[in-house]
Amino acid sequence: MSREYRENRGGYGRDNRRNDASERKNARSGRREFDSERKDKRSSYGERSYGESRGRSYDSDNKRSSRRDEQAYKSFDEENEVSTDYKPDVDMSDTLLEGRNAVLEALRSDRSIDRVLVLDGNHDSGLGSIITELKKHPQTKLEFVSKQRLDQISITGGRHQGVIAYAAAYNYAELDDIFAKAEAKGEKPFVFLLDGIEDPHNLGAIIRTANMAGAHGVIIRMNRAVGLTATVAKASAGAINYTPIVKVTNIARTIDELKERGLWFVCADMGGESMYKLNLDGAIGLVIGNEGKGVSELVRKKCDMIASIPQFGDIDSLNASVAAGVLAYEVVRRRVSAAK
Repeated sequence: MSREYRENRGGYGRDNRRNDASERKNARSGRREFDSERKDKRSSYGERSYGESRGRSYDSDNKRSSRRDEQAYKSFDEENEVSTDYKPDVDMSDTLLEGRNAVLEALRSDRSIDRVLVLDGNHDSGLGSIITELKKHPQTKLEFVSKQRLDQISITGGRHQGVIAYAAAYNYAELDDIFAKAEAKGEKPFVFLLDGIEDPHNLGAIIRTANMAGAHGVIIRMNRAVGLTATVAKASAGAINYTPIVKVTNIARTIDELKERGLWFVCADMGGESMYKLNLDGAIGLVIGNEGKGVSELVRKKCDMIASIPQFGDIDSLNASVAAGVLAYEVVRRRVSAAK
């Protein structure tokens, strides 16, 4: 029995042991404890994962699942401001839904649900009904997470029954609502499209700016972006009550759809032409990109104009909500001038 084997089995069988029989006895004991520990780890992870049921080894699939869960948790925390020591400064009872009946009924009602978290590896009929209902809601994101993660998020002491949903603080609108608002005011549509805004304070500030600038609506994307959380509502300073917010699965496809309805699109990018030289009259869609990455390449190609904001300072960019405000009021200036 090698020293390496003894160490791998938990350090059983020290170098100063002289009795072979004692070494074998301790090795057997160590093996039992090792197997017991591994079994406990499997149990703590939950039931068999989907990958294992497809024939992959447990260890290989567990690594893949861990990486997937880690990424899911990271994006979920960024979008919903949740962590292991999360202490919300607002009442979460209205936006955090726990339990199968509560989540299922919310999905069947008119309430807007941003995302649903389901226990990974659980295939019982109760959760199956929720997953089936989610197929009718393409704007609601589904994530499979571990029991430990659900327990961390739960505000009911873990009585989540394997499912937790995040309801939007306000209901989402439809694209037609934006056009209806523009028509009611006798104006050409003016829309904000946000390509991956992740900071809830930025989203709230942009909604506030959109309302003050007379925009008829704000469009956000479903994935890798913040939804209408309570923090967003607070940062909007009440503007969320008056500005239609539409959530879509694909910003690029939405641009194509809106082009068919007469809109022209301009995105903010440092490599574009000065905003003062562009034609920002008429029906306009203003595209603002992610705080760090900016506008995605595909969305950028869909835009008719690329606008840059003149900069004279020592740093290389503006905050996303500030850039949105600067460009928005250039559109406002053109509209006011045209109305005179």
